[in-house]
Amino acid sequence: MLRPLVAAAVVAASFAVPPATAAPEHPPPQQAITALVRGMPLEQKVGQLFVTYVNGQAADEVHPGNQRDFGVGTPAEVVSKYQPGGVIYFNNSTRDNIDTPRQIAALSNGLQRASRIPLAVSTDQEMGLVTRIGAPATQFPGNMALGAGRSTQDAEQAAAITARELRAMGINQNFAPDADVNSNPANPVIGVRSYSSDPPLAAELTAAQVRGYQQRFLSHTAVSAAAKHFPGHGDTDEDSHTTLPRVDRSVEQWREVDAPPFRAAIAAGIDSIMTAHIRMPRIDPSGEPATLSKPVLDLLRKELGYDGVVITDSLAMAGVRQLHPDAEIPVLALKAGVDQLLMPVDLGLAIDSVVAAVRSGELTEQRIDQSVLRVLRMKFLRGMLTSPHVDEGKVDSSVGTPENTAAARAITDRTVTVVRNQALPLRTKPTAALVTGWGETSTRTLAGLLDGTALPTGSAPDEARIAAAVQGAGAADLVVVLTNALSGQPAQQALLTRLLETGKPVVAVAVQNPYDVAHTAAPNWLATYSSGVGSMESVAKVITGEAQPQGKLPVAVPGPTPYPFGHGVTW
Repeated sequence: MLRPLVAAAVVAASFAVPPATAAPEHPPPQQAITALVRGMPLEQKVGQLFVTYVNGQAADEVHPGNQRDFGVGTPAEVVSKYQPGGVIYFNNSTRDNIDTPRQIAALSNGLQRASRIPLAVSTDQEMGLVTRIGAPATQFPGNMALGAGRSTQDAEQAAAITARELRAMGINQNFAPDADVNSNPANPVIGVRSYSSDPPLAAELTAAQVRGYQQRFLSHTAVSAAAKHFPGHGDTDEDSHTTLPRVDRSVEQWREVDAPPFRAAIAAGIDSIMTAHIRMPRIDPSGEPATLSKPVLDLLRKELGYDGVVITDSLAMAGVRQLHPDAEIPVLALKAGVDQLLMPVDLGLAIDSVVAAVRSGELTEQRIDQSVLRVLRMKFLRGMLTSPHVDEGKVDSSVGTPENTAAARAITDRTVTVVRNQALPLRTKPTAALVTGWGETSTRTLAGLLDGTALPTGSAPDEARIAAAVQGAGAADLVVVLTNALSGQPAQQALLTRLLETGKPVVAVAVQNPYDVAHTAAPNWLATYSSGVGSMESVAKVITGEAQPQGKLPVAVPGPTPYPFGHGVTW
């Protein structure tokens, strides 16, 4: 078996490294990687195809979750035992991988030391709704906010800053950008994770963020990007985490609506593309999810001509587990054209199933080699093989710098969209503002910025909370109401209606999906696409006149009071 970092030495010594300005879509010579693969036993090659979670914040931390899930105590032992090609970090209480930037860097270094071939260390730092690493890492408002800003330069800069900070923490792969075109306003899982309902705009911004994340060949400040979720998750009205959604697109419709961002990502040199657990019966009548569907993945491999890494969405999601047992899913995915298998429920079972399929002839070893070559090529292109470790002493001076924070604020200021306006900007700063509605953190943050009072009511306020907000409005000279998913929340609608009836100046703010603005005829409606601190700072600036609104709706908003794509009020 190969010792730690032997792979990096072999590959680095065998490549004639091109200049730093070389285009990322130009693949390196294959001889060294091919030789490396030939020297790997089958089990090690199969391990390279898997990306797993681990439990705990330090490589040597004994965590009960690792004993339960993997039969070992520490994250380092998980890597040593299974030799996966990659790991993925989460900030939830179950996995508990994320605390501080320095801690993340130390975890990354520890896991790299446990691996014979350098790992792809990944996370989902899309920004906005899906953000695994919070402050002090620089925070951006997410894709749909960038869509409202309409700036490819801003999108590329946001991705480049995110990439530099992730790489400083030892994370060298980001499962972003989300390349879905959010064509269904009822989509429960994409929404603001998408740039737009407009395919050309989504394509432009996807390509810009790919450039920002990946930057240049062998850059040590770049990360490998992953466009998701192929063939497009934007027209679903169900969540593939809990079920298997159906999308009734024809191939022609897919080409027109969903394909453009993936075409743009490929043209920009995307390292990997993540599949969706959705079924498309007009393309594959078998009913298989796209992750396991050769007809669907042939659209990617053959029609779009993509020869990079294809990775599944999490194999723990219900959307991929409805039709087959867990032991069959990795084999079926490889048969369909996938290269990397993300987060199987039982890593040992998944690896054993693929090895057994090769031993029985159901899969050929040549098919395994094809995917391993793609994975190792990706690792080489982004410097994972040659520079797997990071300087833990430099992390704090690299993450959340004043320059990065200032750039994020400027970008966020350009995304706020004023949809309807009668009273803004205020001529004088309010002296008794009331901020109420959805989101305890968001209402308190905005109230503090306006020197006002926060009265969060939750997503479904009861009569007592509505009455308290109405009473509080009596002493206010401005009322700001934050909303989220308003069309499906009659109690939020009642709150806003009752506050409008007080006769006080009311500003309604949709802090996630902008579709809220079509419901309840508030005279002043703003859309932020994010409930984060940065977006609340930008809202305060717009309300008080410190910033001029520049955002335009990146989606068409249907409903009782519809608004077209591109609508936006400024002054």
